[in-house]
Amino acid sequence: MAEDLQKKVAELKDQGNRALTSGNTQEAIRLYGEAIKIDPTNHVLYSNRSAALAKASNYELALVDAEKTVELKPDWVKGFSRKGTALSFLGRHEEAKMAYEEGLKLDPENQQLKDGVKDAQAHLTGPAGSQPIGGNPFAAPGIMKRIETDPRTKGFLAQPDYMEKLKQLQQNPQALGNHLQDPRIMTTLSVLLGVDLQQAREEDMDQRSSPPAKDEPEPMEEEEEEELTDAQKEAKEEKKKGNEAYKKKDFETAIQHYDKAIELDADDITFLTNKAAVYFEMDRLEDCIKESEKAIERGREVRSDFKLIAKAFFRIGQAYFKQENYKDAITYYNKSLTEHRTPEALKKCQEAEKLRKEREENAYVDPEKAEEEKALGNDLFQKGDFPNAVKHYSEAIRRNPGDAKLYSNRAACYTKLAAWELGLKDCDECVRLDPKFLKGYLRKGAILQAMKQWGRAQDVYSKALDIDPNHQEANEGYKKCLQTMSQDPEEIKKRAMADPEVQNIMSDPAMRVILDQMQNEPGALNDHLQNPEIRAKIQKLMESGLIQIR
Repeated sequence: MAEDLQKKVAELKDQGNRALTSGNTQEAIRLYGEAIKIDPTNHVLYSNRSAALAKASNYELALVDAEKTVELKPDWVKGFSRKGTALSFLGRHEEAKMAYEEGLKLDPENQQLKDGVKDAQAHLTGPAGSQPIGGNPFAAPGIMKRIETDPRTKGFLAQPDYMEKLKQLQQNPQALGNHLQDPRIMTTLSVLLGVDLQQAREEDMDQRSSPPAKDEPEPMEEEEEEELTDAQKEAKEEKKKGNEAYKKKDFETAIQHYDKAIELDADDITFLTNKAAVYFEMDRLEDCIKESEKAIERGREVRSDFKLIAKAFFRIGQAYFKQENYKDAITYYNKSLTEHRTPEALKKCQEAEKLRKEREENAYVDPEKAEEEKALGNDLFQKGDFPNAVKHYSEAIRRNPGDAKLYSNRAACYTKLAAWELGLKDCDECVRLDPKFLKGYLRKGAILQAMKQWGRAQDVYSKALDIDPNHQEANEGYKKCLQTMSQDPEEIKKRAMADPEVQNIMSDPAMRVILDQMQNEPGALNDHLQNPEIRAKIQKLMESGLIQIR
């Protein structure tokens, strides 16, 4: 980049920084944008604009700039910090945590990233790492009704000191640490969060760290022993027999034992969810859904642990997924996640969403309608109405996403609109679909020239010439790149240093000494050329254009 343009970029960046510091975020965004137009590969500019956009509460665009920062400079920690911040503001805390963790791989001691991970985790899990929470649980709407209707807490309301503590916690949740020794407060928190904080019971063996082998059926829920009636003890024994039969894939016997357990103790919904799991393995999916619905209904009545309710919703989601009914599967996976967030449910929900999207896109494909939209786009392009041409080309792509020419046409519109990044994306998709489609390379080369990325443009025109060595536009583009690069020392240096071999030579301390000697003592060149290894390295630097010998 020419020196005057570099100064202009630095000036705009400084002005943007001052505007941001003074609170004029919109002016800062504008100034950073002007600088990006001149230097679209400067990762710092995108990072600064991301910060300004976040400050202006435009978190979607802040995320776009943060992702561009990471793309341009993947080894720069601040890019991941910006990305994590934008994702956090968007409420996408799982992804924010991942972004911060990626940054910590580069700088494990970065306190800002560590704090980001901690903050994201706080939004994902409750105090025992058990369920999503947000804000102050003691100040949530309707808490007094929940305390009054729950038999574990309703008696506390008549105790003045309890009411005083509750009032303190509603005003300042940080005061919780002062009341952890009060069993009434811990019981109240258990009711509000839906989890027993004083007795961490593990009722679901699916939460084990190692997944089951592929040829094994889904594991059953188990429970720790507590004080039970004779009927409950007998029910547990029946469940144990059912689990053993299940593991042997003796499903009919397993159902018989679970049915006996249900007759003996109708309040334990693990018998119902285990029975649903058997039906799932037997491909009796409607029965699986019905048993899971019974478990949810009964679980609500007897206030079962939210983890068990979540498991029942998850089983319904699994049944719909197996039926390839992805819409309903997503609905029930989300219900499961609302009750209790687990990586397994989140992963399955994302998988179902992806498959549903693919199905909908495939159902929408219609090559004939794509041609109609393409014709409309062509007509608008000829009239100079590029924004509406983009709309029709985009609809054509949705109708026929495998047609490379459609991406090429839309890239031409983006070029006219100076939307370089979008144009490049379409050109890349175009040549991916059809590696021999010459026009895709020509459009990409033209965009890179407009962005003054001469080295990349030269490579693209070179690929075009591999397809048609005599193509006039490709030849002219290639020559223009060579001519421009030969006149721009910075571009020559940038392109040369992109070569790993050149990087190794220039990072060699001995070669640095030799190059200094050649510059200060021209007569030393002849001595160094006597060494074949050094001569080869000097020849490589000359070929790259990094040094010249007269």
